[in-house]
Amino acid sequence: MLAKILILILVTFIPALELRASIPLGILSGQINIFSLRLQGFGLNFILVFAICVISNIILGILVYFFLDKFVKHLMHLKLFAKYYNRKVKKTQKKIGPYVEKYGTLGISMFIGLPIPGSGSYTGALGAYLLGLGYKKFIAANIIGVIAAGVIVTMLTLTGIGFFQCLIPFN
Repeated sequence: MLAKILILILVTFIPALELRASIPLGILSGQINIFSLRLQGFGLNFILVFAICVISNIILGILVYFFLDKFVKHLMHLKLFAKYYNRKVKKTQKKIGPYVEKYGTLGISMFIGLPIPGSGSYTGALGAYLLGLGYKKFIAANIIGVIAAGVIVTMLTLTGIGFFQCLIPFN
């Protein structure tokens, strides 16, 4: 059981997969293909899987934002990086600034919460950082977005199980 929980946490920490892959992996039983990697679903209780994956994903977003801040501050000592970074960030903030001021935390949380490719805690942390959303506001947006994504993915997974059980006759 502990090994399965650790695997769920590790899958949640993989960029582009996050809880969009770890929740189905934990809930479903049978084989699951993820990028030509065949995994055996764990068939665990959906509440346990939801809690593990959501908490892991929330922690992931916080860590990414924190280390991104430290990483960028160190790179700012390089003049070429600082010049390019400042120009791009200022251009982006000028273009998107009014929307960030208007939607801020809610906008980032919706972006994180949509279970589509390219969204999630990694890109949400990067976007929030580049747009100048503060650490506390990002944490709130991350928590809201990850919980929303977790609910959506869990419901889709459970609905899919129910749908396919109706289609397959059991003896």
